[in-house]
Amino acid sequence: MVCNIPRLAARAAALAAVGTMAGCGNLAQVPPGTPLADVSAQYGRPNFGCPIAGGGERVIWTQQPMGQFAWGANVGPDGRVDQVLPILTDAHFKVLATGTWTPEQVRCEFGPPARVDEVGLPSVRQVVWSYRYKQSGVWNSLMYVYMGRDGQQVTRFHPGPDPMYDEDWRWR
Repeated sequence: MVCNIPRLAARAAALAAVGTMAGCGNLAQVPPGTPLADVSAQYGRPNFGCPIAGGGERVIWTQQPMGQFAWGANVGPDGRVDQVLPILTDAHFKVLATGTWTPEQVRCEFGPPARVDEVGLPSVRQVVWSYRYKQSGVWNSLMYVYMGRDGQQVTRFHPGPDPMYDEDWRWR
């Protein structure tokens, strides 16, 4: 068996990030109306944010690209968070089935993806964003979000197994 040190180091870093967030409690238990400064003091600063209508901001604490969890909240102009929710879940990904989603909107809702790839034959190539997550809270999976040939709009999405956890893939 051959050991791949860079991959092991990346996995160790992801596990450390999970341990850090898990050791501090659960972000989803933050009461609505808590100042973002207080949430940041307890859980660390969000590692992604984007402006939202009304002068607020969408903030996300994400473990992508290697981790499987992320939490998001909207912050009002007063600096207080609404409800902090886990966002890399089957239930939350279903919002992509409603309306038209641009890449900017997807990034603002779920944070940066773990990977951005192009798939398909040259005549039907599509841009695909992949988010690592625990499908049904159990399975090591990727949610594949297809952005069409031009990469400008979500055309479909579906889960699939995460090859990072495939025994054959891990030790190459």
